[in-house]
Amino acid sequence: MTTSNTGAHVTAELTRLRESIDNIDAAVVHMLAERFKATQQVGHLKAEHHLPPADPAREARQIARLRQLAESARLDPAFAEKLLNFIVAEVIRHHERIAEESAGTED
Repeated sequence: MTTSNTGAHVTAELTRLRESIDNIDAAVVHMLAERFKATQQVGHLKAEHHLPPADPAREARQIARLRQLAESARLDPAFAEKLLNFIVAEVIRHHERIAEESAGTED
């Protein structure tokens, strides 16, 4: 194989792989959007019933579950835990905001 053929092959393979990565990124964004729609509903339910925004026991179960899933998927469990912690922190922030807005409308 000549250098120019090798270069073209590498470029084509990089393009194919990057298109796959782009598709996966899009799917991740859409899945996160769906997840946040569900957690917004949880936030409204919690606010309506004066439940706390955070649920440490649930979060601990989710971390353990996600770490196990990550291991079976050959993904670094520590990375998976960091990602979940980031997402949960955002969810809690949303729940706090929903609770504040809900408290403001009860006056």
